Formats: sequence, C-alpha cells, structure tokens
Amino acid sequence: MPEALDAVVVGGGPNGLAAAITLARAGRSVRVLERAAEVGGGSRSAELTLPGFVHDVCSSIHPFGRTSPFFLEAELERHGLRWIEPSAAIAHPLDDGRAVIVTRDVEATARQLGRDRDAYRRLLGPLARNFGDLLPDLLAPFHVPLGPRRALRLAWFGVNALQPATWLARRFRDEPAKALFAGVAAHSVLRLDEPISSAAGLALLASAHHDGWPFPEGGAQEIPRALAVELESLGGIIETGREVAALADLPRSRIAVFDTAPGALESVARSRLPDRYRRALRDVRYGPSVFKVDLALDGPIPWVNPDVALAGTVHLGGSFDEIAASEEAATNGIVHPRPFVLVAQHSLFDRSRAPAGKHTVWAYCHAPHGTIVDMSEAILGQIERFAPGFRERVLAMKKTTPAELEAYNPNDVGGDISGGRLDLRQLFTRPVARLDPYTTPDPRLFLCSSSTPPGGGIHGMCGWHAAHSALRRLEGRRGGTRSDS
Repeated sequence: MPEALDAVVVGGGPNGLAAAITLARAGRSVRVLERAAEVGGGSRSAELTLPGFVHDVCSSIHPFGRTSPFFLEAELERHGLRWIEPSAAIAHPLDDGRAVIVTRDVEATARQLGRDRDAYRRLLGPLARNFGDLLPDLLAPFHVPLGPRRALRLAWFGVNALQPATWLARRFRDEPAKALFAGVAAHSVLRLDEPISSAAGLALLASAHHDGWPFPEGGAQEIPRALAVELESLGGIIETGREVAALADLPRSRIAVFDTAPGALESVARSRLPDRYRRALRDVRYGPSVFKVDLALDGPIPWVNPDVALAGTVHLGGSFDEIAASEEAATNGIVHPRPFVLVAQHSLFDRSRAPAGKHTVWAYCHAPHGTIVDMSEAILGQIERFAPGFRERVLAMKKTTPAELEAYNPNDVGGDISGGRLDLRQLFTRPVARLDPYTTPDPRLFLCSSSTPPGGGIHGMCGWHAAHSALRRLEGRRGGTRSDS
C-alpha cells in the first residue's frame, strides 16, 4: 500500500493552490485534485466570443492580487506572471459628461471632487498611506492585532467600515464623491444601507491608491498557471479531471483541505461530520447573483468623457441613489431596469487580449440570486448611456447566466461570486461560527474556499490561513491517519 500523503487538496482554484503551496513549503507532501480539465477555479480565461479575443471567464481585476501576504510570499513573477497596471484604477462617469478618475495619487483624485476634496483626503489619505501595514489584518479571520499601533489602525478602519455606505457618504456634499463611493461600496454586493457595506468601499479605494488594481498580462489564467508551476517546483502534484463525490475518492492522506462550497463539503464528508454542523453548512446564506457579458469590439468603447479610457475598471450607475436602488433591488429579488454595471477594458492596456485594432469588454451586473432573467440588454444599455455608438462596435457577445457561472465554477452557488453574503452575520463567522473557521468537527478535514474569511477575491488568503491551521494540526498528529476512513 502506498504511503499516505500529508495532505490532499480538493479543488484547484487560487485558494486551493495557495493552501497546497503553503503546505508544500513547510515540507509536506501534497496532491491537488481538480474536477475541471485545468486548474484555476474563478481565475481562468478563454476565447469566449471570437478567435483571438481572450476573455476572463470569472474574476478579472485583482485589487489584492500582488499585495496580499500570500502573493507577496509567492513571488509568482519568477514564473513568468506579469502584472499590468492601468493608468488609472477606476473611472466613474456621470450623466453630465464629468468622470471621477481614481489613480494612485490621493491628492490628484481628491482635486476632482470640488467641495469634497478635503473630506476625501481626510478619509482616504491615512488609509492609503498605511494600507500595506493594514492589509494583513484586513485579509484575516477575526483576531486581536498584536501591538497598540496595529490595533489602533484596525480600530480606526473598523469604526468607519462598520457603517452603512449611506452613512459614510454623508461626509460628502456633492454627487461626484458620493457616486464614486457608492460604486466601490457596491462591490460588497450588499444594500448600501446595510451595516459594513462601507468596508468594501474603503478597502478597495485604499487598494486603488496603494497598488492600482492590476491584472495579469495574457488573462486571469496566468495566475493559476504560475501557482501550479510554483507548487510543482516544491514537489506538489496536481491531478485534473478528478471528481470527488465522496471521501472514498481521495488518496490516503493525513488531512484533506477543501476548496469547495460548504454544501459540497457537506455532501462529500457527510459520514464524518455531525448533523448540526452539516445543517449549518447547508444553511449558509447567499447573496445576489452575477449576470455577465463578454464582448468582442471592432474598436475601443467610445466614452463621452475620453478620460474614462485611462481606467482598467469602469463603474456605470450614475448617481449614489441610483446605485443604491440597484443594489437594494438585487438583494430583494427584484430585477432593476438600470443595474449597476462593472466594466473591465483590458485590451486598452494588454494587446495580447485581442487582434490588432480590436478590443475586449468584460462586464457584469448584480441581479437577484439565481435569476433566469436575461440582463444583457440592461448591461449594454448602461454602457451605451455613457458611450453613445458603443453598440455599433460590438462584433460578438457571450452571455453568462448565474446558472452557467455555477456550472463552470461550483463555488459560485447560484451565481454568488462571494462564497456567501459578506454581511455582518457572515463576515467572520463564515461558513459556521467557530474559533478557527477553517477547521471542521473532524480534525482531519479543513475548508479553504471563499466561504471562509476573508471571503471572495483573488488573494489566496483563505487557502493560506487554512493551510496554517492544517499545519498546526499536522504538527500535533505525528501518526498517520487516513482522510477517507
């Protein structure tokens, strides 16, 4: 009988690969089992529309992709990963032709905001300056930071982040600043009048000033490609096309780490988990869905305000009130006629994404959970609103419904890309309230998907934290056990 592995990781998304790499760096034998034909999970690319047009299937812009503690440690540039940083991180156009352009320079961004210049500077200036030191505490489960300075920084952030975005926006008097904040806060996929909806707005604006919201040259798939090279250089093994329906499908190992949705863990490990814990996994609350379109264009988007073309990411929703209404509708199961739309225009900065003179567009809106309504016309309408003549440049379009998104990446349950609602009840107690959220009642089973803290996004921190929890368990259990017995 072959010797048992130290660990098997189920799921080869960025978090699963991060867990495997962290375990392998500690000298542990690791094997990753991925159901798809390639690793990547929510970080993959494909020619979805026409030959030569490279589209990111799920995740696309990565605010924490090169600054999270895991990615800083991984140094994936050694394996050919090249980050592209657009001239501006975010553009938020308004109906009167103005646009707020967010760059690394807090002062230059604030100068666009008129009477709200000082308020923006006071709110984002200290956060942006200290963001590198604050980020490890933000991308972590609930904890008390060591040292008074770290604790005070996190407390200052928390006092502001716990507020609903509707409250924090009262610091601003005019629409440009309010609308900008609404668009970034809407990444929380919460109603903007919910507690903690400000957290995404603050963290993501600070990350834009700190690191510019980069993305990989050649497509999101370059991230898991580099992660796979790193893992294999450490002796780790990756097996693709490996469906895991039960624990009996796993090779012999001392522990198993699951980069899966909570429901998948419950299904696979039902014989080893108590009923109460299994019920809690089934009861995870999911938020609004994503409805996505990928477009091939015969030219760049003809924005009314040409400065919008400086940004890799564009937020389309107009005013604060309109964005708030759109997010409230999606949360309440209502299809909004003018949804908030997020656009990425990679090919303006990465010519490998499209043939010469052509361009790609990646865009999605939030919609009711699991909706079957076709939102593509609403998305196109929002782009056309700020770029008249845009539709005439569309060569081809690929729609991705919430059901199709889940079929492609089962962790996106019902089209929820956050691994479950990131509200106050599920921010730290995800998926279940435990002192160590990556552990389960079975000491040999761990969870490392975005359904654990800190949640969605390509940062690898769910896997990094879960691996450290698993290493503590391995160090306390020197004798071999089986993960399937």
